[in-house]
Amino acid sequence: MVTRFIQYLKSEKRYSEHTLRAYKSDMQQLVAYFDIADNELINVSHRQLRLWFSELMSQGLNARSVNRKISSASAFYSYLVRERLLAQNPIEKVITPKNAKRLPFFYKEEELHALLDGERDGSSYEEQRNHAMIELLYATGMRLSELVGLRCNDVSLDAQTVKVLGKGNKERIIPLCPSLCQELRLYAETLSSHFAALPDSAFFRTAKGEPVYPGLVYRVVHSGLEMQGVKGKKSPHVLRHSFATHMLNNGANLNSIKDLLGHSSLRATQVYTHNSVEKLLKSYHNAHPHAGDN
Repeated sequence: MVTRFIQYLKSEKRYSEHTLRAYKSDMQQLVAYFDIADNELINVSHRQLRLWFSELMSQGLNARSVNRKISSASAFYSYLVRERLLAQNPIEKVITPKNAKRLPFFYKEEELHALLDGERDGSSYEEQRNHAMIELLYATGMRLSELVGLRCNDVSLDAQTVKVLGKGNKERIIPLCPSLCQELRLYAETLSSHFAALPDSAFFRTAKGEPVYPGLVYRVVHSGLEMQGVKGKKSPHVLRHSFATHMLNNGANLNSIKDLLGHSSLRATQVYTHNSVEKLLKSYHNAHPHAGDN
């Protein structure tokens, strides 16, 4: 039953391999907790599920991690309702723990300017590719999975746009600035000189011509930021946070940022407004004649 559920997420929902592994792991834990066959999960009540979630909390798991497992279980039972194997999703009767609000970490603008505008040694294929990947992640705010999935015909340098396939198999178009187009054009020329750059082939390739994979991109970003001396977590997702934060701080409309990031609702984008508030407070304290008075 779990195998059919995972296949459904893969074939119809088009979830990434990373997401599929997370769902499968959560469901395997659920089966192990009740010590039953996976086809017996259909008989588990909402009270039993509540006990499992309480047990996870008592083990020291934070609310965010528990809610992810609740989400996995809910998706599974919604699938059973969809298949008419259940009349109602039992998770609907379970009260979920509240997530602690986490503000997104981001890099300073000057740190990324130093990384992207600094001198580079040589012009090998891999160096051009690495720089293009980092710059594209920061300039567009696209997800790691979206960058890995880019095809040559997704990048339109004449139109100065890139088409990405986001969550839920939704496409969106992101504009590219002229300087980035120039960087990508140089990379594309090098790509064509090394490999057959067919329209539907991967835009970013390994040194052997295979499509890049998440681990490689993560290492490239981490290494680039490490060499620049950037502090804190170093990952493609923080470049995404930095893109949104810097756009908002420089006057971009929140709805526009939402569309560029591919968020389904404005709530997910609003987390970035805290940085603008901090900037506003700083300006207030620096400018107002009585702001420093006790």
